[in-house]
Amino acid sequence: MKKVIAFADEFGNNSFDFSTQGSHFIIASVIMNQDELSEIQTQLEEIRKRFFQTGEIKSSKVKNNHSRRILILKELKKVNFSVYAVVIDKRKLFGEGFKYKQSFYKYLNGILYKELYRTFPQLELKVDEHGGNDFMRSFKKYVEKNHIRNLFAGSDFQIQKSHNDLGVQLADMMAGTLGYIFDELKKSDKSSEFAELINDKLISLNQFPKEYKSEEFSEKETFSEYDDTIANLGLTRAFDFIDRTTGNNQDNRDRINFVKLLLLYHQSNHPRKFTTSAEFVRHLSVNRNKPLSKEQFSSKIIGHLRDKGILIASSRDGYKIPTSASDMKKYINHGKSIVLPVLRRIEECRNAILLATTNEYDILDDPEYHKLKELIENVG
Repeated sequence: MKKVIAFADEFGNNSFDFSTQGSHFIIASVIMNQDELSEIQTQLEEIRKRFFQTGEIKSSKVKNNHSRRILILKELKKVNFSVYAVVIDKRKLFGEGFKYKQSFYKYLNGILYKELYRTFPQLELKVDEHGGNDFMRSFKKYVEKNHIRNLFAGSDFQIQKSHNDLGVQLADMMAGTLGYIFDELKKSDKSSEFAELINDKLISLNQFPKEYKSEEFSEKETFSEYDDTIANLGLTRAFDFIDRTTGNNQDNRDRINFVKLLLLYHQSNHPRKFTTSAEFVRHLSVNRNKPLSKEQFSSKIIGHLRDKGILIASSRDGYKIPTSASDMKKYINHGKSIVLPVLRRIEECRNAILLATTNEYDILDDPEYHKLKELIENVG
């Protein structure tokens, strides 16, 4: 597996005064390939000089200057990095204990550790320890206490001050931008444009607390064919798979990340829209020694997940979470267009040999082909 390095920063605080302190707490981890780090640092330095002169790349320095943020994000789109984010809606954290910083951070530490290390078990993570980054300091202590190295061989956790590392500065910009997308005090008419600009960079957006059948997933108002039963079944099975699967090998990590991407695109795209296999492969190839092949994507990810009962709609345009009966029909018709021609070819081969041997040799008489023989005869 290609070695990746991550830089993390936070947005928000532990206050539950939503009217003045904001509704969300966000941790953004910027993921880069280790062997591309030098080139990326050079690109970031050019962006820093252009937009921040002698200062650091910081979201707080851009503030509400939305046109400036858009220009910066357009330049950052050209840099090869990905964003793995955890977004906490504090309004949905019920319980007095969360109002205490220690309890709040303990909850977040467990979430971030589980999400990051099961997806990137060989990870070097750098964070900002100065200023108001109390959470990152607490997370460092949490990892030092709970991280078992023999379970995650090769993983590391380092602290790096942001003024020494452009990667952490970039994480600050991403966390802040996500804040301007999600936080009720930061949202604006430009939030959707920010979301569109960073969408290609997001490899995973993990929102907590999870509401597996939340109305935010429903598309009843915009999609007349939307079927609650099909959509909820697809979503529930996707969430269940993520919860019960650990990233103990590359195949499982690919499957977890693919299902997360399905959910991400389900939320951000029109419910009719499919996402191409090329787009999925591009995202999933981020932390690999070599890019994921289309054959691996088809067999080890799509095929395996369908074998496990995960509902994945497919068409010539790609894949998605099914939201209607027509989605499932497209999948069936796509499978039919592949399976039936193959069965007919086998049947033609069988008939040719039967004819040549005056019915003495049936290539499907072998016990291992009995189900196939029955299927061909029924189809015929």
